[in-house]
Amino acid sequence: MISAYNRRMSVGLESSYRFCMRSFVWLCVLASARFGAAQTPAKTAPASEAQRAVSLAESGHCAEALPLLRKSIRQAAAGDLKKRIGLDGLHCAMIHETPYESLEFLVVLSRDFPHDPEVLYAATHAYSDLSMRSSQDLARDAPFSYEVHELNAEALEMQGKWYEAGVEYRKILEINPTLPGIHARLGRTLLSKPQPTPAEVEQAKKNFEEELEIDPRNAAAEYVLGQLAADANDPATAIRNFTRATKLDATFSEAFLGLGTALNSAKRFAEAIPALETYEKLAPDSPTGHYQLAFAYAGAGRRDDANREAGLQRQTAEALEAVKRKAAIAQEKQQAPDSQAPEPK
Repeated sequence: MISAYNRRMSVGLESSYRFCMRSFVWLCVLASARFGAAQTPAKTAPASEAQRAVSLAESGHCAEALPLLRKSIRQAAAGDLKKRIGLDGLHCAMIHETPYESLEFLVVLSRDFPHDPEVLYAATHAYSDLSMRSSQDLARDAPFSYEVHELNAEALEMQGKWYEAGVEYRKILEINPTLPGIHARLGRTLLSKPQPTPAEVEQAKKNFEEELEIDPRNAAAEYVLGQLAADANDPATAIRNFTRATKLDATFSEAFLGLGTALNSAKRFAEAIPALETYEKLAPDSPTGHYQLAFAYAGAGRRDDANREAGLQRQTAEALEAVKRKAAIAQEKQQAPDSQAPEPK
């Protein structure tokens, strides 16, 4: 339940890294548009000038190299030299106390080398450094803002410290009780505990209801309330909440599954079929979806369709199990002690 909610929560969990990286990715998009609009048809940079820029950067003369690298990265033809220019520019910008100049290099590298492991590794470190700088700036410039508490709460959630995260979210509500997303996050901290008590589940339910009073279009909050109702054997309420969630977000696959499953539980098989068929389109590899749809077809008297879905359920379950086995074997190989490796001769 919570995993599906976390994927769809309108103001979802962000670690301090992800929170800041989102801003920088958006800046990169803006930068890309700005640089692209400003350029005339690209002229190929003279190889000697590009090589000089690289040589300066790699010999430690970043202050002198950066202007040349910025010019060369926009003009160089795609290839190894362009990647080298981009990586050198990224490195120089990050160590030369001009970190935001790295955005231009990140734009080009991400666009022209989207699957290159060296580029992805360098970008990971650059975004991490940028996020750390932003979080430090936030703590320094606005130490009493609710955003500081929000970053703290997100970091605590990532560590599984649900009680401490809840404390931070309550501090935010003391500052701004109508801030969208916070009541839902507070409810999530309660439901994310290994074994929430009935009282905690009831309090979480109240938190999600309060969230909807502030943000009636929060499909994720409707989904969680629907799942809580289903867990409490209240299919009528579950159906209402799941239906609202699907109307608010037509791509919310888990909400369609929840709705179809609740309708099956209520023996409203014909009504369950459209929701489950939608879920199947959104998640065709889900064994659960095929199982529930087979159940609905059988209940509606559509035997051939039920048999087809039952076969698809078996196929997808077997495929999923094969993937799990491969992952387990790979993990075992990685964890094998060194003593099992052949001794050098």
